[in-house]
Amino acid sequence: MSSNSNPATGFTHEKVETNNLLMIVLILLVVAIGGAVEIVPLFFQKSTTEPIQGLKPYTALQLAGRDVYLREGCYGCHSQMIRPFRSETLRYGHYSVAGEFVYDHPFQWGSKRTGPDLHRVGGKYSDEWHRIHLNQPRDLVPESNMPAYPWLEKNLVDAQSLPAHMRALRRVGVPYTDAEIAAAAKEVEGKTEMDATVAYLQSLGLALK
Repeated sequence: MSSNSNPATGFTHEKVETNNLLMIVLILLVVAIGGAVEIVPLFFQKSTTEPIQGLKPYTALQLAGRDVYLREGCYGCHSQMIRPFRSETLRYGHYSVAGEFVYDHPFQWGSKRTGPDLHRVGGKYSDEWHRIHLNQPRDLVPESNMPAYPWLEKNLVDAQSLPAHMRALRRVGVPYTDAEIAAAAKEVEGKTEMDATVAYLQSLGLALK
């Protein structure tokens, strides 16, 4: 009998390697088990499921700005994950921790970074700096290849959609109160998407410095 055979199952390397369907099933089984072993424990660790001290849900205006940020694809070039390496923390600040993002659905971590990381940009620049940068990036950073977003100054925030959005987030654990949801539309009334985006950017990374 071959040393690569299993008397109980009749499996051999040759049988597995020459049967595409069997190999696919076994690969998926191994990947599923390995993934479960790595991922499932995270659901029970406080460091990944509980907010860090001082973390607050986004205000209605900040939440509207986050929606604009996602809509315009800003996350494609600007990660919100500072890696735990010296070169990263010297440039961007304290590395990102899971407890900062428990209210983010979805969170904005990513492996690709074309522009600077934005996780701790909150308070780093003035509101006016952000407005100029979004309207014409090269006025502030001549070498930037970021496009301009002048329409954000003209578009008003969709105030009527925010209460439903906040109620949906509350269902997945974001602790919005009834009063906050009821006041959301009035809070953003007359605000532009530029106002909202700047408010969102200015909120990033403030809970942990």
